[in-house]
Amino acid sequence: MRFVPLISSSLDPARWVPMGPVALDWDGALHAAWAPAVRRGAAVHVVHLPGRSPVEEALEVLRHGLGPDFLALPVSRPETREAGFRILGHLESLLEATSGRGPKLALKIEAGAEAALVDLLRQARAEAVGFCWHPGTTDAELLADRLWCGVCGPGSDLRPLQRLGYRWDMALPAVDPGVFQTQAAVLEAAHPPVLFPAEMPATALGRPVVPDDSVVFGRHLLPGPDGDGVGGHS
Repeated sequence: MRFVPLISSSLDPARWVPMGPVALDWDGALHAAWAPAVRRGAAVHVVHLPGRSPVEEALEVLRHGLGPDFLALPVSRPETREAGFRILGHLESLLEATSGRGPKLALKIEAGAEAALVDLLRQARAEAVGFCWHPGTTDAELLADRLWCGVCGPGSDLRPLQRLGYRWDMALPAVDPGVFQTQAAVLEAAHPPVLFPAEMPATALGRPVVPDDSVVFGRHLLPGPDGDGVGGHS
């Protein structure tokens, strides 16, 4: 996986753009240098919304033309039927707002609420909505077929994601380029790239996966006699 800096949207991009794609933590303001930086080719991978007013926040982000791949927003467990309808209403509005503009929606689900949210989305047939892994995620396998992005900390254990074959971008909160590069290098060394999951998922895009017993992926990530048990070194 590739580690990208997650920085505040109000920070000057000058020190960050040369490092490649970035993730923005939306704080309600955007530094004036971002618009010209994007026009010159700067890449914003994902914008993380606070989620207090997700529709309004997303519309404000879209207004600036940053061209992110994803909008990530936190979602809590729907404790009541009304709360579930409210989440679905927000998602419907967000999908309408982002239609044709590029960004996909990735939910950062409250720890332990993965099953409830996945069930809610399944009932609503919201296949266009994906997920954003974070250190509080308790059931990454449940989200694996639409796990589009992630955010971690310097000490995060990403081996569960490696076993699932996750190899996309991972945002790491950053305030200083040098510190970020050091922390990213440590994470990269501890979690080398994988091409395939250690075990095939039971389902993909809501459909059962038919296993092929002649193929084993990511064996080096599995403990026991068939693997080296170190979780990431072949």
